[in-house]
Amino acid sequence: MVIRSSNSERVNAPRKCLTPGVWHPWTVKTGTAEHPSPRKCLAPKVSGTNASVWRPLFLAVCLALLLLSCATHNSLVMPLYTIESGEADKVESICIKIVLIADLHNDIYGTDQAVLIQKIKSVEPDLIFLAGDIVDDKQPIEGTRLLLEGIEGFAPTFYVTGNHEYMSRRYSIKTIRQEIQAYGVTILSDSYTKINIKGKELLIAGVEDPFKKKYEDKTYDYKKAALKFLELDEEADYTILISHRPETIRLYPYFDLVVSGHAHGGQVIIPKLLNGLYAPHQGFFPRYAGGRYQHGKQVHIVSRGLTVMRPRLPRIYNPPELVVISCLF
Repeated sequence: MVIRSSNSERVNAPRKCLTPGVWHPWTVKTGTAEHPSPRKCLAPKVSGTNASVWRPLFLAVCLALLLLSCATHNSLVMPLYTIESGEADKVESICIKIVLIADLHNDIYGTDQAVLIQKIKSVEPDLIFLAGDIVDDKQPIEGTRLLLEGIEGFAPTFYVTGNHEYMSRRYSIKTIRQEIQAYGVTILSDSYTKINIKGKELLIAGVEDPFKKKYEDKTYDYKKAALKFLELDEEADYTILISHRPETIRLYPYFDLVVSGHAHGGQVIIPKLLNGLYAPHQGFFPRYAGGRYQHGKQVHIVSRGLTVMRPRLPRIYNPPELVVISCLF
């Protein structure tokens, strides 16, 4: 901007804002006199008091957003539980690895389930357990098909029903069983089988979900069905039960290892304070939300599940998990 002084000289003046210490293009200086522009100076004067209030508030908001982001992240985790049998030799022990998959609800991890399949294969498991609610009652079955295609023939795989397979509006429970069995999966329906892994004789049993009574067989009683295992007269180095619901654990005290799902980790976790807020069929503050539990000599592993789309409540500090169990003999 050019300003003419009273003696008609052309003066190229520096521009300076009237606010002390703040420069602004609409204020100029000629000689020793300051001439403000007709426009107001736009730089507001910030008092120290306001700054001291807003800065902590801004930092608090940023911290809250960071904590929320960490709390709700859905990156897949792989917790490892190591179980030592009474005869385990620390020098020459035999390790049998189990991958526990629960509550997939047809969710898909990566293109064609590639992320989940790769993680399963990276463990090189000796056994794979499907502990119910692999199929959802509303979502298409595609996620389950992709998973079973990817792991078919990779390791002996065993499946039990969950409540959502019975609740399915898309497929009958008979169709779901046939679909899963087509990929070489052994279905355990209040039954058991024996398998030799690395020279160890394992007895693997599986129970139906209690919803069988409501949706398939009105005469079914899951408590009576549990009694048949009391009569087992089979020799085995180790006995394992797959039961979708963890809250029925007291019905099966005679197994060395019981694996379950269903609780979805209690949805909300507060580290070091709360292991789970709410779980289906257990209610608030569930006893078996997820993790490892010890009942005398019996070990009980409860998966927090894989689904991130199905729950009505968000998962807080509760990422989906693919459980790995290492049994040492």
